[in-house]
Amino acid sequence: MTRTAKLTVSVAALVSAVTALAGCAVTAPDAAEQTPSPTAVAQPVDEVTPTPESTEPETCSGMSEVYSTTGGLYWERQGTLRDRGAREFAQGTVTLGEDGTPATYTVEPGDVLAVVAERLCAYPSLDSMNHRRDIHPGQVLWLTPDPDLPWIPYFNPDDAPAGFPQIPYQQAIESAGAAVDAGDVDTVRRIWNDTLKGMFTSQETIDAVQKVVDSGDLDGLRQLFS
Repeated sequence: MTRTAKLTVSVAALVSAVTALAGCAVTAPDAAEQTPSPTAVAQPVDEVTPTPESTEPETCSGMSEVYSTTGGLYWERQGTLRDRGAREFAQGTVTLGEDGTPATYTVEPGDVLAVVAERLCAYPSLDSMNHRRDIHPGQVLWLTPDPDLPWIPYFNPDDAPAGFPQIPYQQAIESAGAAVDAGDVDTVRRIWNDTLKGMFTSQETIDAVQKVVDSGDLDGLRQLFS
């Protein structure tokens, strides 16, 4: 075979190979003809239940307090108490008076006096008003004094002179208060007549307290000593 014939055969073979390759090529489908992906199904959204708004105001509109216009012998409450509900450090039980106002508070373990006062919208003087320097579980706090009955202070008489025996006075008050809580009127009378009476110098105070002690009225005695 001549050189020219060999060249012709080679060219023909090359053309044949190119044609075969062209037949095997895969033409990409048109974008518009592509099979669409399945449509995503919308997932249900969990319904959120709104938190009910508290009916309790965050703060008291005004703190109620106990005050005296008679030099400390007769006290009354200024402003209205209300129970804002049990909370941490103020889990005690509240009893209500006929008008719906809190009348007493029974102390629970863990109660803190300032939080109890906040719960009741009361100026934090409930301890001294109840003749205590602290509170203890089971203690019943009387929240509103009777302005027609006398009240005597826990720490010392208002007109106590310098060097007044404060500790014996407080111990006598606490002993009389325990006797009142037990309903032991005779012991209350003995403590008053033998110990406390001589610690007061105001005759007006002595006469007012003596009247309640002689009557044996437990509500009056409670306000005096418990």
